[in-house]
Amino acid sequence: MLRARGRILATGILLALVLVTLAVALSRGGGPERTTAGPPGPSADGSAGTSSVQGTPSPAPGSDPAKIGQPASTPSPRPSTGKPAGSGKGSSVSGDATGQIVAGGFPDASSTGPRIALKPHHTGALSITTNGTVISGWDITGSLDIYANNVTIVDSRVTSDNWWGINLRAGFSGLRILHTTITGLPGQGPDNGGEDYAVSNMGGSSIEVGWSNISEFGNMLSMGQGNLHDNYLHDVSEFRNQSGGWEHADAVISDGGNTGSLIIRHNTLLNQVGVDHGASGSIGLFADTGTVANSVVDGNWIAGGSYALYGGGPGATGIQVTNNIFSTQFHPDCGEYGPVAAWNAGGAGNVWSNNKMSDGRTVVPSS
Repeated sequence: MLRARGRILATGILLALVLVTLAVALSRGGGPERTTAGPPGPSADGSAGTSSVQGTPSPAPGSDPAKIGQPASTPSPRPSTGKPAGSGKGSSVSGDATGQIVAGGFPDASSTGPRIALKPHHTGALSITTNGTVISGWDITGSLDIYANNVTIVDSRVTSDNWWGINLRAGFSGLRILHTTITGLPGQGPDNGGEDYAVSNMGGSSIEVGWSNISEFGNMLSMGQGNLHDNYLHDVSEFRNQSGGWEHADAVISDGGNTGSLIIRHNTLLNQVGVDHGASGSIGLFADTGTVANSVVDGNWIAGGSYALYGGGPGATGIQVTNNIFSTQFHPDCGEYGPVAAWNAGGAGNVWSNNKMSDGRTVVPSS
């Protein structure tokens, strides 16, 4: 009898303790913590619903990529000026003694590429044929061939195994590529496994490429006229092309004969390829198809190549090279053979000013 009473008493005490604990929890507002919802992240398949830029209509996530073509009423996401903020003489960017990029200065992976979640689109080699098309928030597996005016690609990614990532055909104009990542697939391209151009301009109009992260092509940006600003170009691809020789590797290349101006401002331009594997320049202004003219190279971080900068050669005019840092991160003199070659000091309108090595030395061009 005593044992039974003891068990009843113990049970009663335990029940009382449970009730007291529950009352305390309720008085403190017990239950799941309140959380503040942030922006939606990508789901397991990489999608995150509708992606768009304010004021710029974008294709619906479920639309057929082959049927793109609704013109945008205002294809102008974050309009840029001729001189983006933070570039040129006003830049506070500097390099350290080892030639490494100082945080918070020149463009890198943290300041370039898409700003929003992306939705997968397996387009293959896709042709754009409707004026005013805007592609926003797309994760593209394939390439874009532009046969239209005023096309905008913004906040997207292009992963290409074609000759190019994005190509503008002759006779068309107004292409803008902003906040986009463009990368090749080494060993999978048509040029004996390589991909030749991240962005190619086959015509005489200007292309704007800004705030973009570009890698794994033999030549990253290929054009005679354009506005190239605030981009991060790195990991130039090295490969033997169909002719059996090493592909000439450049971050930015112009073949001359340009009909407009070429502005290269406030970019990070890295060409790590060795001379024995085809390195050309980080910036190559070459007179291959005509005289080089009207080009601005201002406020860039430049590293690598055989020479880091080829300046246009004899006959080049209107070439302004100002406020650049030539980095020693790949070679003691920036390029394997030096910082600059083919500079026409006597050319009309040619200006060379305030160009320094990352260790503080003044860069003096040779002809």
